[in-house]
Amino acid sequence: MSAATGPTVEILPGIDALPAGTWDELAPPHDPMWGREVFAAMEHGAIGPDGYAYAVVREAGRTVAVLPLAAVRGLRLDQVVGERERRLLAPVRRLCPGLLRVPMLFCGNFLGQGHVLSREPLPGPVAALLVRTVLDHARRHRLGTVVLKDFAPGELATLRPALEAAGFFQVPSMPDTELALGYDSFDAYVAALPAKARRNVRSKLRKFHARGDLRIEVLADFAGLVPAMLGLYRQVMDRADQTLDVLDASFLRALHRPGGPDQRLVACFEGDRLVAYLLCLFRGEGAIGARIGLDYRLAHEAHLYHHVHYAAIELAIGRGCRHIRFAQTAYEPKRELGCALVEQRYALTHVRPLPRAVLRRLLPRALETALARTLAPRS
Repeated sequence: MSAATGPTVEILPGIDALPAGTWDELAPPHDPMWGREVFAAMEHGAIGPDGYAYAVVREAGRTVAVLPLAAVRGLRLDQVVGERERRLLAPVRRLCPGLLRVPMLFCGNFLGQGHVLSREPLPGPVAALLVRTVLDHARRHRLGTVVLKDFAPGELATLRPALEAAGFFQVPSMPDTELALGYDSFDAYVAALPAKARRNVRSKLRKFHARGDLRIEVLADFAGLVPAMLGLYRQVMDRADQTLDVLDASFLRALHRPGGPDQRLVACFEGDRLVAYLLCLFRGEGAIGARIGLDYRLAHEAHLYHHVHYAAIELAIGRGCRHIRFAQTAYEPKRELGCALVEQRYALTHVRPLPRAVLRRLLPRALETALARTLAPRS
């Protein structure tokens, strides 16, 4: 379409093709995972996607919408399902591993909550143009399944007419966890917790400080710790139900280079040895504990998971953050920390009718069952 008749769209090959000012104007101002530097680090790393692109809609010479795209040509289905489903798929993985690899196009943020970057809800013609462009891009690159990943229900609602017209359907995804802050101090935060949670925090802190062999440090420069971080991260990923993305050294170093995002490493040491960490990113009034690593040799005994989260909360409070988000795992301890669950959804389709019909019939029930099992309280 020409500029005279309505909006136009262009696929850009990388974040550097987008002006920094345009990105900063449209991106969520308090979501650290939407810093331009995070997307640049993703493009430099080897975390899962085989390629990145950005669908950019312009109208009257003005950028009105940006949707990041990440192509994964051989997504392993057995790595993105729960433990029970993975056991069922084990014979297929042994005999015909190629059947479990599917090409997919992820729309939004491969590492965080999904958004279409815009100043306001998209008008119908702009939304329809954007959806058509995404599907055309998927067909051109032979990416059968298209997923708008981890979008808030309200944001998907504004896109719903365009998505439904294109054959998309919605299913639940794992919720994020978010802790509202606004406290004057960490002690004030603890005091505001329910009685049982408050006792647990104080008990764990007393036992930690009584040990003498462990200490927490908050580091701005942690480049020398990257190899140790990856070793601890692999221990966590080896125990994870789902492994859509896997961070690598190139991503962490790109994230940590000059001009990278505002970040700190909450690090726990046993002597000189790193035994736990939580990588924290900041943007505006928001913070996120982006990725964690644990030494399971003493993680449970010393409650390392809890202590790096306590330190991250204290750090975010000290920086004046209004909220801090954590990953889509370990819901019970995060509820005890006072986190609320943030509902998120996928919008999916397939570029061919028959696979689309199969996905529509089977996927909603499977994901709803997996979600209920994950969120159910454990004895």
